[in-house]
Amino acid sequence: MKHTISALVANRSGVLADMAEEFKRRGLNIRSISSGETENPEVSRMVICFESPNGLNGALNGDDTSDVIEAVGRMAFVIQVDDLSRREFVDRELVLMKIQRDCESLSQLMQILEVFRAGVVGLGEKSITIELSGDSERVEGLIRMLTPFGVLSMARTGKIALKRGDE
Repeated sequence: MKHTISALVANRSGVLADMAEEFKRRGLNIRSISSGETENPEVSRMVICFESPNGLNGALNGDDTSDVIEAVGRMAFVIQVDDLSRREFVDRELVLMKIQRDCESLSQLMQILEVFRAGVVGLGEKSITIELSGDSERVEGLIRMLTPFGVLSMARTGKIALKRGDE
């Protein structure tokens, strides 16, 4: 089962490493972790995505998801923590990809980019660099469509997320 946790934390040195250590101690693999300042420069939002081992619903090496949330919430630098997996939320990722291109493939590449509303951020003689932001499914879809052209390099952010609505 996939989990997405959002934590407001003190914006200070070592917080990211300490948070990652808590997951490591529990034997959990973090799929992505994003951290950045909020509207308050003294506070950062960390979005941590991880999966339960062996696809078990909520079973995390003997602990359940609420135990992980509680442990994170007890950390001295954590201001607030939410399990977004149990709520409605909006999420986005960013991907930058450098794709092989030749004269024959350029028009087909441009059609795919138009369908996904991806942008061209660089154009070389033999490659095209594109960017796309969207939910994970949209990013995965673009990667699948562009893989046959030859992916020369790729950089992908982790998920960022906020709860939906007024909450």
